[in-house]
Amino acid sequence: MKGILIILGILSLGELISWLTGGFVPGNIFGMVIMFLALQSKLIKEDSVSSVCTILTKNMALMFLPAGVGLMAAYELIAENWISIVLNITVTTLIVMAVVGLIVEKHKKEDNKQ
Repeated sequence: MKGILIILGILSLGELISWLTGGFVPGNIFGMVIMFLALQSKLIKEDSVSSVCTILTKNMALMFLPAGVGLMAAYELIAENWISIVLNITVTTLIVMAVVGLIVEKHKKEDNKQ
């Protein structure tokens, strides 16, 4: 019960921060950052949330149901724009891969110099 309350409390805090900042960044993103910082700084002990996190990750497929239903509800819109959607996904994936590759190469060169 303690773990659920901690997670829901941090999620609520993230939602509040998102609301206060105009909602530009979703509350769950703020919540994840807060949780990360709290765990890293040992403000929250890993043992107090690990059992709840295990349950949530084992049942992660349930978290995608609302998104899947939303996709089905927008089927006509997706069908009309599928070419641009696939093109955007392809281009952005290639950009991300290229940037990550360049960063890794740069770090490898710096590591070899040391």
